[in-house]
Amino acid sequence: MMNENFEQYVARYKQLIDETSVKEIEQLNIPDNLKASMIYSLQAGGKRIRPLLLFASYQAYEEDIDKVLLTAVALEMIHTYSLIHDDLPAMDDDDLRRGKPTNHKVYDEATAILAGDALLTYSFELITSDVHLSDREKVQTARLLSQASGPAGMVAGQLLDMAYEGENVDLQTLENIHELKTGQLLTFAIEIGAYLAGAPNEDLKQLKTFAYYLGLIFQVQDDILDVTGDPDQIGKPIGSDADNDKSTYPQLLGLDGAQKQKETYKQKAKKALAQTSVEQPFLSALTHYVTERNH
Repeated sequence: MMNENFEQYVARYKQLIDETSVKEIEQLNIPDNLKASMIYSLQAGGKRIRPLLLFASYQAYEEDIDKVLLTAVALEMIHTYSLIHDDLPAMDDDDLRRGKPTNHKVYDEATAILAGDALLTYSFELITSDVHLSDREKVQTARLLSQASGPAGMVAGQLLDMAYEGENVDLQTLENIHELKTGQLLTFAIEIGAYLAGAPNEDLKQLKTFAYYLGLIFQVQDDILDVTGDPDQIGKPIGSDADNDKSTYPQLLGLDGAQKQKETYKQKAKKALAQTSVEQPFLSALTHYVTERNH
């Protein structure tokens, strides 16, 4: 029953994010090719893990998600911008994303860069003009999101990910790279959802710990899928990490070691989640989803 309810939950809110994010771009008075490029990447599929985590965290304390819908959309726009830029020839130089040609292959590099820039900046306009948030909540949301996505967060993680290509790194360094590149936005999703719902400070502390380990779980599974996944399901050729000399968990620990490390992270995440003051059924279900996903 929980699985059925969880699947319905994911489908309903994923559709809501898909529709709202495109609607927000479509109503902008901007050049047609810029709008098309932004919408192309927003519609290119994706699991919408970050907005789903934000909703699940918020709904552990409050039911109606109207208050956090635009924040969730803004978060997905920032994630999408990062993927557009990551795929560029100057970075990962990928031709496929989620089984479709990458943005710069469909449009051109300059348009892809500008579409990413536009998604990034418009995300903060969405937050700061959201009538559901108080001025204090707008400032806190924008501050935490800029920290998570900026030079001390996701941007730093991407730089380190490239800097350590071809290098032998230890587990602590690998964790640091991925906590920045992947974990920061996941942590933002969980923290801001609970914060905007009025969660107690002790819960916020435990949820940040939970989010830290969930981010590492997410990356371990990504690394494992790059070795064992089905290209049709993951939307790109397997082995791309090895081709790019990326530092990964299987490369460092072996495939079995990576699986064991993922289980260690999972147990630590579950322990932190269990110490919050309310039940977190959908965050628990999302943890299992992230851990066992096949794409």
